[in-house]
Amino acid sequence: MDLSAYSSWEILIQIGIIFVAILTGNTLRRKISFIRSSLLPSSVIAGILIFIFKFIPYINEYINSAFMEALTYHCLGLGFIALTLKSSVKSKDTNKYAVLDAGITTVNGYLVQAIIGLGLTIVLSLTLFKDLFYAAGLLLPMGYGQGTGQALNIGTVFATFGFDNGPSFGLAIAAIGFLVACLVGVVYLNIMKKRGQLKVQEQRIADNKLDTNIYATDEAPLNESVDKLTINMGFVLGAYLITYLIIWILSWLATNYLGNFGVKTIKPLLWGFNFLFGSVVAILAKIIIKKLRDKKIMTHTYINNYMMSRLSGLFFDIMIVAGIAAIDWKNLEGLLWPLIIICTFGGVGTFFYIKFICKKVFPEYEHEAFFSIFGMLTGTASTGMILLREIDPNFETPAANNLVLQQVPAIAFGAPLLLLMTFAAESLTNSLIVLGIVTAMFIVYNMITLRKYIFKKKGK
Repeated sequence: MDLSAYSSWEILIQIGIIFVAILTGNTLRRKISFIRSSLLPSSVIAGILIFIFKFIPYINEYINSAFMEALTYHCLGLGFIALTLKSSVKSKDTNKYAVLDAGITTVNGYLVQAIIGLGLTIVLSLTLFKDLFYAAGLLLPMGYGQGTGQALNIGTVFATFGFDNGPSFGLAIAAIGFLVACLVGVVYLNIMKKRGQLKVQEQRIADNKLDTNIYATDEAPLNESVDKLTINMGFVLGAYLITYLIIWILSWLATNYLGNFGVKTIKPLLWGFNFLFGSVVAILAKIIIKKLRDKKIMTHTYINNYMMSRLSGLFFDIMIVAGIAAIDWKNLEGLLWPLIIICTFGGVGTFFYIKFICKKVFPEYEHEAFFSIFGMLTGTASTGMILLREIDPNFETPAANNLVLQQVPAIAFGAPLLLLMTFAAESLTNSLIVLGIVTAMFIVYNMITLRKYIFKKKGK
């Protein structure tokens, strides 16, 4: 093997580009006031930097978009596994249904985006943009609501149905979503401050000071022969290996026993839901570990919440940078106006819906709930946390906990939307059917979240 060959260095060079960009983005964020004030995460700035440099021909040759796409795809699954392996926390909200309401509100946000996005692309494909893929609007909830990972996954699935530019279109929506989350969030926050509608709390805990113990008393000792980080990374990668085997077996069965339907519909869907299978494997791993601990077969706690948080943060940071860097601007030619229209209407619709619903469902902390959920529904959970810290730096309201715990009900209520993606991509008729289904889901789910207003007792 020629160790001087570029091919032997390429993977590390691509990863090196990502991390140098993150360091540069973090420096710019700290040193330039208007960038810092925008609240854009360093990972988003890093991704934008790489995307800009891709316009320079010589530099563009050293940025492998295919590798960046693969990294985005895998970091999504790895990040979800790391998050799921963490020990559960309990909600601090006096409302025992707050987590459920937060989960359904999140899914309703996806549905708003799906209705707006799909409705617009159906109309645009029949009128102004004849070549536009009719189901392209369903990438709006994937890019805005789910982030770069799912935008790439579903965009790749759509590519198998003829939307060749699906991956770049989805990633572009995700990148714009971060800008909407931070810039719109900051502008609205400052407007509320000037109106006196918002009280900004003082931050009493330093950013670099931990208020909880990093290690539990029953954890494996630090002087063991293998590092704790190595052990925790082993759990994550081991779970992902099992995830791969499960998906491979299921896709083999679909290919061999379901014919064309299995190859064109089921197989892409299985590989596109790597994060969902990974989460299930992680849940099963936690159950097995608990059984082993109860039977005293496993004497130490090996999964560390602090390290799993760091690992999930690492994977999601890489995912965001790689996802934006993977956008091929040449593939967006002819799609710029549909992209602008979809993202604009999607952002406006998400903003006003979340503002309305948080006032009704979370009246005791409506502003905190709004900024956390709006930030998540246009960026990621970390973007929601960044906006929330501006008005609740010590996370004294239940908004932060709700943002973490809502994942389980959100997955349960949001699963039908994910399953409809492939069905909608098959034909224009199917897209119209899906538009009707998601609208019905939106009505039913809102009846659940607004149940105390709809079904309130007479005389009250």
